[in-house]
Amino acid sequence: MSATGVLIWAEIADGAATASSYELLGLGRRLADDMGGPLSAVVLGPESAAAIEQLISRGADSVYVFDDPDQSEFHTDAALLVLEAAADKVEPALFLLPHSSYGTELAPRLAFRNESAPAMGCVDGRVEDGKLLLTRPCYGGRARAVVSFRSAPAIATLRPKSQEPLAAEPGRQGETISLDINIPPETIRVNVRERRQNVEQGVRLDEAEIVISGGRGLGGPDGFKILEELADALGGAVGASRPACDLGWYPQAHQVGISGKTVAPDLYIAVGISGAGQHMAGCAGAKVLVAINKDPDASIFSYAHIGIASEYQEILPEILELIRR
Repeated sequence: MSATGVLIWAEIADGAATASSYELLGLGRRLADDMGGPLSAVVLGPESAAAIEQLISRGADSVYVFDDPDQSEFHTDAALLVLEAAADKVEPALFLLPHSSYGTELAPRLAFRNESAPAMGCVDGRVEDGKLLLTRPCYGGRARAVVSFRSAPAIATLRPKSQEPLAAEPGRQGETISLDINIPPETIRVNVRERRQNVEQGVRLDEAEIVISGGRGLGGPDGFKILEELADALGGAVGASRPACDLGWYPQAHQVGISGKTVAPDLYIAVGISGAGQHMAGCAGAKVLVAINKDPDASIFSYAHIGIASEYQEILPEILELIRR
């Protein structure tokens, strides 16, 4: 692979770079240094001046900016053209995107245009004998595959909570480059008619230091009430397994797992969750995992640091009472 360096797409929310963008910089800085190339970022949208400073302070050597007031709404068709233009200027060995709803849509399209295939949902990477290698979970999180690339740029998405972000370095210098791109109106095939935002009460699930998740073993939506009480007492957030969300017991936005959110709290309490690989892949980064399940043979006990084989209706009220005291 003759190209060197890394280009990341930094998502911006409310004028600031997202936490996943800082994780991209953390991995990107390490890989760029190993390849002997620069680390660049590309940002889309207006009001990104503060975000640019944040990105440079956390490792970016240069930031490519597309600031067009006509593109105040995010359009994947327009974003694709901007990301392509940035990649043409940088010529990176690796183009990293967040494993978000937008990132997972854009990465395959970028790869198709480069006649390659994307590595989706990666959790780590390294350079070995001059070859870029990325690691991603497979088989529902039961194994990990190491992939290499035959063409440049390699295109990949990074799963959140898989990397440590770099600490900010105030005063760090970097270059800001404006991207002057003409986006014909006819290229925008999807228009945003209305935007509805989920309002999360309390601590955000993906930022919580304590997460209490419920599964099908709760028996119904009423079982989540005591999980909410426990989360409130601990200052944590409530999550749910995919079966619980599919059954409509808890909002889809709180799903933990490969097809949901990835969390890495200090404490993860799994209640009535069997331990399917797709769920465990979403909470594998937890420092301490406590499993409560009435089935002593449930596979989640093989992952747990602490296991309690009991009906949750018997054990949780006692735990909640002790915490409240």
